[in-house]
Amino acid sequence: MAENTRVREILSWYGSDNPGVLANLTRILNHGRIGGSGKLVILPVDQGFEHGPARSFAKNSAGYDPIYHCELAMESGCNAYAAPLGFIDSVAREYAGQIPLILKLNNSDVLFSPEGPISAVTGSVETALRLGCSAIGFTIYPGSSQRKQMYEEIARIAEQAKQAGLAVVIWSYPRGEQISKDGETGIDVIAYAAQIAAQLGAHIVKVKPPTAHIEQKEAKKVYEEQKIPIATLEDRVRHVVQSCFNGKRIVIFSGGPAKGTDAVIEELKGLAAGGSFGSIMGRNAFQRTRKEAIDLIHKAQDIFVAAD
Repeated sequence: MAENTRVREILSWYGSDNPGVLANLTRILNHGRIGGSGKLVILPVDQGFEHGPARSFAKNSAGYDPIYHCELAMESGCNAYAAPLGFIDSVAREYAGQIPLILKLNNSDVLFSPEGPISAVTGSVETALRLGCSAIGFTIYPGSSQRKQMYEEIARIAEQAKQAGLAVVIWSYPRGEQISKDGETGIDVIAYAAQIAAQLGAHIVKVKPPTAHIEQKEAKKVYEEQKIPIATLEDRVRHVVQSCFNGKRIVIFSGGPAKGTDAVIEELKGLAAGGSFGSIMGRNAFQRTRKEAIDLIHKAQDIFVAAD
């Protein structure tokens, strides 16, 4: 009963949405090994498009097959599986209704780097409906000189998705000519990026774990004057969640580059302690063997549930 109460509380934050959206959010929140807890662990596999097949799948060659990832998400009890059109199209029929699917509607590659990073729209709301998806995903790059186009694209697509009853997940990754490499994960920039995604209508906001770096001079003054705690990952995550409507939007954090198990676990503990709603873990899961990946995902799930 307590678990169902938590899901109902989360759904109450999205009062303007129609029953279709709420039903799909419920499917995601209630699915899998920790369904009903209000926490999420999602498997995203867009790296083949974003980074290339060898860089993504050579460490575990089973990953070249899109079926492998969908089965990994199901076997490990993930709340949902997210991927671009090709991977979702390859599994949607065989695994229809067995796990909530999130269709990533824009993607980029590393074969050409424009001055301002931007992703191409590679799918549609109509396709997401045809494939039986519960949500659409979309990447924005706050800080890019192309951000205006991306904001306008997701504003239109999010409206279409919501009218069709689909939930909206926004990957918000700060990047651009005026942001330093350290600034891409600085606490002020990550909190700002999360706020932008929430303002653009995301039901679920995905950002990277923030560091203690502060990029903007004007923001630095406020953080110091108001004594905003940012010393630990727990502190910083709590601030990012607060920045998303005082915690009334679902905020999850990416797993980032592949790293050792101990480092992953330590990061997950900090995320959970800070009030993260969960993790969306790609390379750190599927680049391991199937057994190791399932074990790591289960540990992540247990950490988030235990934090409550």
